[in-house]
Amino acid sequence: MSKVNPKIDLVFKKLFGSEENKDILLSLINAILPFEQQVAKIVLKNPYNVSDYAEGKLSILDIKAEGEDGRLFDVEMQIRGSKYYGKRALFYWAKIFGSQLDYVLDDNQDNDDSIEVGYSDLKKCIVISLMDFNFFDDTKYHRFYTIKDGETHEAHKDLDYLDLYFIELKKYKAKLQNLNTTLERWITFLNNAHKYDNKTLPKELAEIKEIRKASQKLDAMYLDEKEKGYYDAQQKFWLDQNAFIKETVEKAVEQAELNSKIEIAKTAIRKELDNEFISELTGLTVEKIEQLRNEYLREILEKH
Repeated sequence: MSKVNPKIDLVFKKLFGSEENKDILLSLINAILPFEQQVAKIVLKNPYNVSDYAEGKLSILDIKAEGEDGRLFDVEMQIRGSKYYGKRALFYWAKIFGSQLDYVLDDNQDNDDSIEVGYSDLKKCIVISLMDFNFFDDTKYHRFYTIKDGETHEAHKDLDYLDLYFIELKKYKAKLQNLNTTLERWITFLNNAHKYDNKTLPKELAEIKEIRKASQKLDAMYLDEKEKGYYDAQQKFWLDQNAFIKETVEKAVEQAELNSKIEIAKTAIRKELDNEFISELTGLTVEKIEQLRNEYLREILEKH
């Protein structure tokens, strides 16, 4: 079993955002991007470093990288759900997109011509959000947004500077033998890496060399005292959140089953079947059925 969970943002950044693991990050990015937008190589803009700490807490946990064509990438793992996550993703995009002009604005505050020329240096910015919670109200786990014409859905080259990718990890539940794409393998690895060590990594995942390397790196990953403290706190939150979700779902299922039994019992009561038969049919106690029968009789009397 792996010592650390790659869904914890600190571990995610240490794994995917370290210089020696750029090939792992590149594989993940290309698994998410469409074929025609694949990246050949990347440069990390904020590689993982212990100095990322600010007063004992990591201050920068997203990963910034630049492709060989100048495209900028912002990749983040997030375990905490928020109804404002869409705005957060847009803010991250705006921040990285606008930062390309910071040096021009700082040096040429009163020179509109210089700022105008500076616009030519702007490159496309792509935000990739890996989310360990459900944000959209459907079962689609891989989602892509960009700027297109509202009627024709056509893109314009001078507006093609924003791409947002959302990967909702919890929504992907396919079995190992049904994995088809590299993205499906990466999602399965991220969802289950804490269960495996390098020797028990399933062959369906091990066939991707970057996933094999990621598994090896997780096995050997060392966390210092500060990192361990942060990791333990985030891991506790992750475990508590998953336990709460599981308990909530189980209660909802139980309540739905109970409601179904009650509806069947009410129908049987209206057909004047006896309590013992209804109890055997539904699994409800005779006392509960008698209570439902009395409620039904009161409704009849009130109507008359």
